[in-house]
Amino acid sequence: MSKSEERLKALGLVLPTPTAPVANYVPFVRTGNHAHISGQLSNDGTGRIKGTLGVDVTVDEGVEAARLCGLNLLAQMKAAAGGDLDNVVRVIKLNAFVQAGPDFYDIPQVINGCSDLMVAVLGDAGRHARSAVGMYKIPLGFAVEIDAFIEVADRR
Repeated sequence: MSKSEERLKALGLVLPTPTAPVANYVPFVRTGNHAHISGQLSNDGTGRIKGTLGVDVTVDEGVEAARLCGLNLLAQMKAAAGGDLDNVVRVIKLNAFVQAGPDFYDIPQVINGCSDLMVAVLGDAGRHARSAVGMYKIPLGFAVEIDAFIEVADRR
């Protein structure tokens, strides 16, 4: 079992099956040792977090929404890295989008749900640059969407 898989198990987490795109795009594009992971929504197999932060979604629910995005990102990263999260050399950058109400400013706090997960699962390889932006609307009404740019080991 890889170190990343051991960390997931210790956290009581299981990666979801990578989701298929809902439109004309691919889940990730790998070129050389880099991969761009398409935006992942605050969705899981049993439920989802939709709504607007500061209106009908609390900060704690937003943190969980970002964590769900992170789990979906990790599943796509595993696929992009040849089936082994330990082949993720570095999470270079996360671009995070929060469906935010007009007076909601705790966007960075919400996105920490994903950032903290990256470090908890990938260790130092999970430390990243990021953007955290409030949006008027996110596709399908989800509360959070996050995409990633990663470096992977060339072990294909």
